[in-house]
Amino acid sequence: MSITHILLIAVVALILFGPNKLPELGRAIGKTLRDFKNGANDLMSAATESEPEKGRKDVTPPSQSAAPAAASQQEPVVQPSPQASTQQKDSRRLPD
Repeated sequence: MSITHILLIAVVALILFGPNKLPELGRAIGKTLRDFKNGANDLMSAATESEPEKGRKDVTPPSQSAAPAAASQQEPVVQPSPQASTQQKDSRRLPD
């Protein structure tokens, strides 16, 4: 909202409610917002107190020194023969 929008709303409110009612209206709106905020904070604190905090899961990658040991336990990788790769390349070509 720009300054002109805020001024327009203030002028309309002044015309509708008059200068005597505006302070009362402002206090009522402020009290309502404060009560709403306090109620929301109470609900949030009650919800966090009732649920125990769950521990965080460790997602850090293993260190580099553990990687070779893990690699030796894995099955060896089989490399395709050169003839198989040329057959695969030919099968990927579009027909003439």
